[in-house]
Order: sequence, then C-alpha cells, then structure tokens
Amino acid sequence: QWATIRIEKGVKKPQPQMLKTPAANGIIERDETPMEKEIARLHRVDFEFSDIFYFCRKGFEAIVEDEVTQRFSSEELVSWNLLTRTNVNFHYISLRLTVVWVIGVIVRYCFLLPLRFTLAAIGITSMIVGTTVVGQLPNSSVKNYLSEVVHLTCSRILVRALSGTIHYHNKENKPQKGGICVANHTSPIDAIILTNDGCYAMVGQVHGGLMGVIQRATVKACPHVWFERSEIKDRHLVTKRLREHVADKSKLPILIFPEGTCINNTSVMMFKKGSFEIGGTIYPVAIKYDPQFGDAFWNSSKYNIVSYLLRIMTSWAIVCNVWYMPPMVRKEGEDAVQFANRVRSAIARQGGLTELPWDGGLKRAKVKDTFKEEQQKNYSKMLVRNGSVG
Repeated sequence: QWATIRIEKGVKKPQPQMLKTPAANGIIERDETPMEKEIARLHRVDFEFSDIFYFCRKGFEAIVEDEVTQRFSSEELVSWNLLTRTNVNFHYISLRLTVVWVIGVIVRYCFLLPLRFTLAAIGITSMIVGTTVVGQLPNSSVKNYLSEVVHLTCSRILVRALSGTIHYHNKENKPQKGGICVANHTSPIDAIILTNDGCYAMVGQVHGGLMGVIQRATVKACPHVWFERSEIKDRHLVTKRLREHVADKSKLPILIFPEGTCINNTSVMMFKKGSFEIGGTIYPVAIKYDPQFGDAFWNSSKYNIVSYLLRIMTSWAIVCNVWYMPPMVRKEGEDAVQFANRVRSAIARQGGLTELPWDGGLKRAKVKDTFKEEQQKNYSKMLVRNGSVG
C-alpha cells in the first residue's frame, strides 16, 4: 500500500524539466536556482529519501564548478555560433557543417579582419592626433566642444572596427555633467561602447606602451583622471581627486566600473564602495552583450590584450544592449556599502544578470576563511531548518 501511494504521487507530479532548451541540442544546463528556493520546494509533511540527493547534487556542483569561478571564464552557449570558442570539434560533425565553418573562417580572417584592422588604426591615429591638436588650444567652450567631437568621432570609428551593433535604451536618463556613471564591467571595450553615445571622463591607472600614448594625448584635451601606480593605492587621494572633479559641474561625467575587473556577462559582482563615497548623483548603466555573435568577455588571466583584441576582431560582430537608468542618490542614513549594493541590484535587474555578493578580486586571490565560514553557517542553518520540518 505504501509503495502504491508513492507511485501514484509520482505519476501525478509533473516531471522536472531537465533541459532548458530542446533535447535536440543535447546540452544540459546547470540549475541556477538559489538553494533557499530549492529547499522551499522540498517543504513537505512527509520526509522522502530522495530529498538528500538535492544536497548531494549541490555539493558535487560546488566541487566541480562553484558559482564564482565560472564567472571568470567565457559563458557557455546553448548552440554553436561557428566560432572556435565553444567547441572546435563541432565542425567535424558533417561535411556540410565543415564547409560552412571553413567559409566562415575565410570571411572572418581574410575579409573582415583586414578591414577592421584598418578602421582601428584610423580610429586610434585620429584619436592621438586629434586630441593632441585640440589640447594645444586654451581652455574654453570651443576647446571642450572640439574635444567632444574628436572623442565621439574616433569612438564611433572604433566601434565600426568591431562591427558593433549597439542598442541604447532610455536615452533620457543619460549621465549629465558633474555626475558619476557606473556600469557593470565585461570588457575593455565597455568604455568605447559608452563613449560611442556620449563623452565621459575616464578614471584609471597610468599605462605604458600604446595605451600610455593614448592616455597622455587624450588627457590634454579632456579632463580624464589618470593615477600613477603609487597614487591609486592611496584611497584618500583618489577620493579627493574625484570629488574635485565632481564638484565642477561643467566637467564631463566620470565613468567608473566599480567591480574592478571583467566579469563574463552573466553576473554583477560586488561593487567597490569608493565610487559611492564621493557624493553627487549616480547614473547607473547596464550593459549586456549578445554572445551569439562574439564573446566580448576578456579573461585577462588567460589572454593578453593583443590576443583578446584578435579574438574580438575575428568574431562575427559585437552586439549589445545598453540601458540608461534613472539617476540615484544616497539616501539619508545609508552608508556607502548599502548604496553600492542598491545600485548593483538595479543594474542586475535591468540587464538580466545574476547578482553575486562576491568580490571580483577572487579572480586572482584565494577566498578568505571568514567567507567560507559564513557560507558553512548558512548551509547548516538551512539543513537544520529543513530537517526540523521533516
């Protein structure tokens, strides 16, 4: 009788959907449902032996691939986009697919790459020469106007070099002068994507090589904020310089990526609080790339900047959506961390991204013991709570 009742219950219950996509794809995606929600589904009067398998599965998933580490590698695609990033063996499935893949390689490397490289060279050269010439002019409204024209024109050339197709939403919320624009960070080209639609004052560390040449040229025409390596470690000095910039309402809005590192276009990780201690109005911006046409994520621990740019310029295109969100200000009684979390949550919701409380610095550092202990405590509480119900 007990077995019969169990079988009848099993027949009546809808079978869980293991595949988020049609079975023809043959790819099983990992369940991203939070543990708390899953345990709520297991909330029954009768305890079932199968309940323990959920915790076993979560344990295996954490061992094989935790929710943080996977954010620092390219996101997996449901279907192959004829690029070698997903699985190079896919083009051997059939002769027809092999022919299509070979044609795609010829088009991307023999036609698109030379054209894109030429446009990129024109854009970079124009940026250096144009900002250098404008930088020689005395400070005036004419200089500011010409500087914006040069930055916009060169950025649009560089976007064309990437075959960029960008959709800007809610332009009435575009960042205004004297404000701070904060956005999620996926790639170094995020700045170009945003500058394609408006000018910003960049904030960052001084570099050498070609990047250093560009920085020295652009700062002559536009009030970018570049820090030396020794200065950027001094948080008070950085905050002071940024406050001075924001206090001048005639200067361009500051563009900041508070995550501090590139995340793989699936999530938004912890925002550093320094950007939210400055004061002023925060203009959140959500950026979401479409990986079907090209992977914009920069895995800096795996590829140097040259290899990354080569991968970008040999992809099909860079397609993304940019959402300008209503300005946000710090509420009374709200500290910088709470404000940063509120802005991060808004960006995650708008961009359809997963919100994670982890520091992006884990990309190159080990997890602190205090973080491990906190997760262990939360896990044990959920076990006890679920066990008491059973």
